[in-house]
Amino acid sequence: MRDNVPRSTKSRARVLRQSLTDAERKLWCALRDRRMQSIKFRRQAPVGPYIADFLCVQHKLVVEADGSQHCENARDNAHDAWFGRNGYRVLRFWNQEIMTAQESVLATIAAECGLPW
Repeated sequence: MRDNVPRSTKSRARVLRQSLTDAERKLWCALRDRRMQSIKFRRQAPVGPYIADFLCVQHKLVVEADGSQHCENARDNAHDAWFGRNGYRVLRFWNQEIMTAQESVLATIAAECGLPW
């Protein structure tokens, strides 16, 4: 799957890794280095034509941190549909939810991976 990533998508992912939002940064601190139940996540990971905010290949899970620009966004529907067709599940959390209820967000991610929290 990673072999089919356009060069421009890889370049864009590198740029995005350098400019995380506050919510992405907070969530990344909890997910990085297998800190959450030893689950390996990558951030701003290019997959096919898209970039996943956080990707767990082992559990085929994409976690997206969404700001207000994602409200009823048709591109998000296409993004989620593409990942679904390719065997991934997508979880979306609002930035505000990540900032104020991080434990709940992490519990949801763990449950989606079939792990206790």
